[in-house]
Amino acid sequence: MSEDKVIIFDTTLRDGEQAAGASLTVDEKLQIARQLDKLGADVIEAGFPYSSPGDFECVRRIAREIQRPIIAALSYAQPAAIDRAWEAVKEAAHPRIHVFLSSSDLHIFYQLRKSRDEILEIATEMVARAKKHCPDVEFSPMDATRTEPEYLYRILESTINAGATTVNIPDTVGYTTPDEFYELIRGIFANVPNINKARVSVHCHNDLGLSVANSLEAIRAGARQVEGCINGIGERAGNASLEEIVMTLATRKDIYNVTTGVDTTQLYRTSRLVSDLTGFPVQPNKAIVGANAFRHASGIHQDGIIKERTTYEIIDPRSIGVPGTQIVLGKLSGRAGLRKRLEDLGYHLNDEELNRTFQAFKELADKKKEVTDRDLEALVAEEKRGIVETYKLDHVQVTCGDHEIPTATVRLIDPEGKVLADAALGTGPVDAVYKAINRMIVVPNKLTEFTVQSVTEGIDAIGDVTIRIESEGKTYTGRGASTDIIVASAKAYVNALNRLLSMKGSKD
Repeated sequence: MSEDKVIIFDTTLRDGEQAAGASLTVDEKLQIARQLDKLGADVIEAGFPYSSPGDFECVRRIAREIQRPIIAALSYAQPAAIDRAWEAVKEAAHPRIHVFLSSSDLHIFYQLRKSRDEILEIATEMVARAKKHCPDVEFSPMDATRTEPEYLYRILESTINAGATTVNIPDTVGYTTPDEFYELIRGIFANVPNINKARVSVHCHNDLGLSVANSLEAIRAGARQVEGCINGIGERAGNASLEEIVMTLATRKDIYNVTTGVDTTQLYRTSRLVSDLTGFPVQPNKAIVGANAFRHASGIHQDGIIKERTTYEIIDPRSIGVPGTQIVLGKLSGRAGLRKRLEDLGYHLNDEELNRTFQAFKELADKKKEVTDRDLEALVAEEKRGIVETYKLDHVQVTCGDHEIPTATVRLIDPEGKVLADAALGTGPVDAVYKAINRMIVVPNKLTEFTVQSVTEGIDAIGDVTIRIESEGKTYTGRGASTDIIVASAKAYVNALNRLLSMKGSKD
């Protein structure tokens, strides 16, 4: 299949969620899927239906609601898994079953303990089974970049004959290099007789930091589908970062001469949503969507930017959804000014959400001379995090010091509106706060991670606290933001407990 468009296959909801520490509810996955639809992703891999009842339900809900893109479900090369995948996506407007099976000798002999001929037979039969359910079938020979090329050619030819319309070449452990991967893709085009009957795709991991470079070389070699995740999240060191691939193709058309269907103005908004819901902050120097990507500290750079933006910026920040100008907001600003700035940043709040955000904005503006765009993003993120709110934090007060025993008094509002209050001692102020909360919300859990990040600059910066708690073998993420780090810590813990309670209630 020769074409000038590169199909963008987003696997944030499947491979991205495999990142250690990531946990998303069904509603959060739906939020991300809706945003990926706005972004213009051609394929959304919604999950792995056979892995759990929750994943099955999530894929099915996305398949029912998201109509424009292809909705793919990943499947083992096993009859029951393939049938389950079809059950999950059969109501989609454009369903796809994605079958995978290892092909490298390392995986075949040591993990699967089968022969090459057995693997070839299984792959062919399972693709044929998927084809009976669904006209759109993708096959991935896992660990393809460590597979003997002649065997790889055989398995691709056989699965295409069995009905695969896309054959995906995964660099499963991030082992290959750009030159090597280019030659592998060219070899596939030259040595698989029926390759013109399928689209060639690539799926690169970032263990050596080469996933984006490898993906781009594959496109240059003729691949016309590229798989990756927003912000490059995923298993181990992550997947190829889709925003980096898309913007490289858009910026260097002179080299790649291909297009995508992505609305690049939605990239920044999508990145922030994925970061907020997964609890993985985007590093400041991250390409395209990092906080420093369009900030200039050097006097020479600032002089150049003032005279002509393109002297030091190869991408117009507005092209990815970052506004080129700023409105300075302070305590005298009104709702209209706040709404306009939020809309410029890509946030469209209803009246109730705006009122709550405006109240938080006024409280922050009393503490800061200027409220920056990053402050506003933190406030909106805080508002969005309040969607699941079984318990509401109403008041936090702590006493601590060099010769004081840290003591915390916390007041909560329960689901019926009843005010709860308690106090506790701790080894520090945060420990005391958490112990007081535990006296009121009795849910067994273990705190496994606690991180604090400055959202903005200066002594009056907003602090963003991310925590992870574990209960019954499952991990729940909580986040909270405030200029008071103790309050932010309390918000994050209540947020995590609310998620835990929400998931337990859904399960019950």
